[in-house]
Amino acid sequence: MSVGRYLSRRFIASIIVLIGVSIVIFLLARLIPGDTARIAAGPRATPEMVEMLRARLHLDESLPVQYYYFLKGLVTEGDLGMSIYTNRAVTIDIVEFFPATFELVLFSGLFMVLIGVPLGILSARHRDGLTDNIARVVALLGVVTPTFVWAIFLMLAFAYAIDLFPTIGRLSDGVTPPPRVTGIYTIDALAAGQLAVFADAALHLILPSFALALTGMGQAARLTRTNMIESFQRPYSEFARAYNFGPQEMAFKYALKPAMIPTLTILGLDFSVMLGNAFLVEMVFGIGGMARYGVDAIMHKDLNGIIGTVLVIATFFLIVNVIIDLVVAYLNPRVRLAAR
Repeated sequence: MSVGRYLSRRFIASIIVLIGVSIVIFLLARLIPGDTARIAAGPRATPEMVEMLRARLHLDESLPVQYYYFLKGLVTEGDLGMSIYTNRAVTIDIVEFFPATFELVLFSGLFMVLIGVPLGILSARHRDGLTDNIARVVALLGVVTPTFVWAIFLMLAFAYAIDLFPTIGRLSDGVTPPPRVTGIYTIDALAAGQLAVFADAALHLILPSFALALTGMGQAARLTRTNMIESFQRPYSEFARAYNFGPQEMAFKYALKPAMIPTLTILGLDFSVMLGNAFLVEMVFGIGGMARYGVDAIMHKDLNGIIGTVLVIATFFLIVNVIIDLVVAYLNPRVRLAAR
């Protein structure tokens, strides 16, 4: 199967999945207690004003009709409707809030790969030794400890006790954000040549992204260790050992590549899930991202905001999974042969 044909099939399947997700979240959002029209109109609105708003939002129609109007606006105009929480188009809200969360998740993904995988390799190479035991304890702590606990602990340890990193927001007071291109401060600052702004934005990201990444780092380390130990016991490793290959060459040339296939799958899932799970970290560190916006939308029963946030997260999840499938197919020839 060619890459183009594979991507076409995945695109069609993704559209079907997104339609299913939109229907489910559309129905679930309407189960949240409270009158959406009354909440949107405010406590001082008269009953007539509430009814007018209800009619304008099509809330007086049946659920199939409401979904039809939502789907029509989305397909024809790319319109996710108005947010009753911010009183703006949901599309504008997502464009504003998504880059902050994506930047946080992107740095967290880098931590997962750059720390979790080497930790697993180091643990596998020194199996049952002191290094392995320490690495396993660190990985287990990362997996079992909730993200918000790590966020608070890191803030107390490295911001208040040591005063090493900033804690609140995306930039320090008095620092002007770089000219907006992507909305991601680190990328926009580099594009504008503002190295001082880049450094400040990166420092603000270290603690929250590390807290968000710790669970994925622990899983990556544990999975990499297990799979590398299994790879060391495979016949091809025994064959390489018979030719007197050194431990480093054995680890990186023969054991790491097959061991990375399941690790990449888990990393892709963790990376996708972090986009929705970032709200606790965003609340602790005062980051106004999309995850926090989604929680605020739920608290205010902002139906369009809820649906828009979930659809963006679902789309991100599907895109990441397609990328991971392509990488796995590249690493594993059997997957490529099976796809033909």
